[in-house]
Amino acid sequence: MSATRSIRYTLPAVRTTEGGGFVVHRPFPTRMLMDFDPFLLLDEMGPTDYAPGAAKGAPDHPHRGFETVTYLLEGRFSHKDSAGHAGVLKPGDVQWMTAGAGVVHSEMPEAAFAAGGGRVHGLQLWVNLPRKDKMIAPRYQEVPSEQIPIAISQDGKVRVKVIAGEALGVRATIETRTPILYQHFSLQPGGSVVHPVPEGFRVFAYGLSGVGQFGPTGQAVRAQHMVVFGDDGDSVTLSAGDEPLEVLLIGGAPLNEPIVRHGPFVMNTEEEIRQAVVDYQTGRMGQIAH
Repeated sequence: MSATRSIRYTLPAVRTTEGGGFVVHRPFPTRMLMDFDPFLLLDEMGPTDYAPGAAKGAPDHPHRGFETVTYLLEGRFSHKDSAGHAGVLKPGDVQWMTAGAGVVHSEMPEAAFAAGGGRVHGLQLWVNLPRKDKMIAPRYQEVPSEQIPIAISQDGKVRVKVIAGEALGVRATIETRTPILYQHFSLQPGGSVVHPVPEGFRVFAYGLSGVGQFGPTGQAVRAQHMVVFGDDGDSVTLSAGDEPLEVLLIGGAPLNEPIVRHGPFVMNTEEEIRQAVVDYQTGRMGQIAH
């Protein structure tokens, strides 16, 4: 017998600022929820409309011990790192960066976009690395929008971009260090999907627009809220009401390891954090050439 998971609780995203002062909506970490193993943070950047020359980004900053997943919906961002890697993220693109042992990174509005202004909207998810992978070599997986697999339901009312894991019979191209699902569902009015999830996965949904109906009772939850599912079934149910629904479904196998955080460093012990700070301050993570 299959069963759809109940809703354990819902949380509103908290409005705050990050980087050079851009606005984000953050469901976690907050005082209500510190982490959601194996995930450390989710930020929805914007949506914000910038005047010409006003767009903001995240200047040079280090990372160690986890992965950052940037999914851009609107805008254009340039990024560089201390290993000489550089590129531009366009609408719909995904960058899955494994910081591992450490990298200095910058994410700034692309020059032409910044000069002309426009709307910025995107997501950044932090994925914890298991102890055995915390000090691996940094790695990038950059997938342009047109290469992200898409699946559509038989009735045409449900469309999903498969960033990680599998949905509607379509598998993602991105490789993950631990088992993870990350999917962007677009549901037309009246559309519904019962999505299987592996046993043991911790799973949540985050609404981008519209009011969704979640779980076996069809609980209504509006955008910029996090829906935390229980572990009492082998699927989750997402439905749209009278308006279109845009929602992320994210889940993964918990690591169940100690977490010690210090800003952009996430390790297992206080000593490892102290070493990360020393390594950064002494230049062992390199510098970005500007």
